[in-house]
Amino acid sequence: MKDRRWTLQVLALACASALVVGCSDSDDSIDTVDSDNDTLTRQQDSREFAVNRETLAFEAITGVTTDRWSGVMDSGAGYRIEVPAEGSWNGMLVMYAHGYRGEGSELTVSNPNLRNYYISQGYAWAASSYSKNYYDVRAGVEDTNALANAFVAIAEQNGRIVMAPSKIYIVGDSMGGHVAAAAVEAETQREAANKVTYAGAVPRCGVVGGTYEFDYLLNFTFAAQHVAGQGPTSYPATDFDQSEIDAVLWTTPPSFTQQGVPTAAGERLENIVRTLSGGDRPVFEQGFRGGYYNVVMGTGGRDGTVNGILARNLSGNQDVTYNIDNDPDASTMDETAFNESILRVSADPSANPARSDGVRWIPRVNGEFNVPVVTLHGLGDLYVPFVHEQVYRQRADASGSGDMLVQRAVRAPGHCDFTQAERQAAFDAMINWEQNNQKPAGDDVARSAVSSADYGCQFTTATRPGVAACAAP
Repeated sequence: MKDRRWTLQVLALACASALVVGCSDSDDSIDTVDSDNDTLTRQQDSREFAVNRETLAFEAITGVTTDRWSGVMDSGAGYRIEVPAEGSWNGMLVMYAHGYRGEGSELTVSNPNLRNYYISQGYAWAASSYSKNYYDVRAGVEDTNALANAFVAIAEQNGRIVMAPSKIYIVGDSMGGHVAAAAVEAETQREAANKVTYAGAVPRCGVVGGTYEFDYLLNFTFAAQHVAGQGPTSYPATDFDQSEIDAVLWTTPPSFTQQGVPTAAGERLENIVRTLSGGDRPVFEQGFRGGYYNVVMGTGGRDGTVNGILARNLSGNQDVTYNIDNDPDASTMDETAFNESILRVSADPSANPARSDGVRWIPRVNGEFNVPVVTLHGLGDLYVPFVHEQVYRQRADASGSGDMLVQRAVRAPGHCDFTQAERQAAFDAMINWEQNNQKPAGDDVARSAVSSADYGCQFTTATRPGVAACAAP
């Protein structure tokens, strides 16, 4: 009964802005594209971005001969491509999708973490800056796909004749994990302006619960204000003041250099966030009391347009129950009073509509795919919390894609805090599954499983500071 009640609660949380049975990433009632959707304007449409071409070139791997190309695509996105030497390329391409790059005007490209490994195994790789910054996953998907489609032509322009890749894979981190997960979705395969058929995906620390991320940020910051007795009194929360909130919640504030020490009020918020972020599990406390607390709180006071990516309010908390005592099975008088007094806001079901010119502004992650997907996620991640994996699992199972999803937990307190060995193992697992039909091992992400003291040990290769070591096998 406990697991069922918690599952229904998580579904309610995940669907707070999706008023439809089945918990898709947006309201199915707006799937029909009409002229209003295509004529909506948003802040993102008026922003300008550019690549500094001088930053695009990149150094060779010491002692390794490859072809390295960089440039700017018609969309304005910069790119880097690297291909093993003639006779060493296995004919396959890995697309790398980078994470959130902030709100500046300069677009940047980075090499994938596993660059050396891809080349050593014979894979070519390519990475785009995307044509826009902010949380523009639409640009991430369309520009990554466009670069994959341009691979052969770019090689020819640089004097190398290659065949079209026999297989294309996609790997991404954080927002790039959202890009990677969305890229293999059935809706993206249908609707993308630039279409690519990927053979497999590895979203790492990814926003694989889609737009749930923005409900989570709203709920976190609303709860912090309310626990501190400081509102919110409006939405957007114009009365949000982190310094005043922190004075109530912490005796020692958290940072990236020291663990915070919460007050009794801070422990109340900690319990609320524990439930919102995936339930009782190892490493959550280290994550909550670390520096990413400030990153999440930095989103307080915003509206629901995701900083102008949308034209209407995406987020809401009408169906959310804030749990204060870490017992989701029972509601105390304290919790009842808290939930009755906190400000409630409603999402606009047409905030993220289908469009006729490509994928949605925030592409859906409905868990509807037919290629191997292996995810990697830190248990203490406070910025993109582990609950994303639980929502993703529920959606994949509901859509009939559950057999194509393997998820792995890592006992890490930070965001995208993985060792090279952990990244490499996840990639190898996806590749072996896709190429040899050998489905890899994964973790059960259900609440009843994650609460175990040794949860996450199976795929963790290094003990992080402040985190209990796994028992020797």
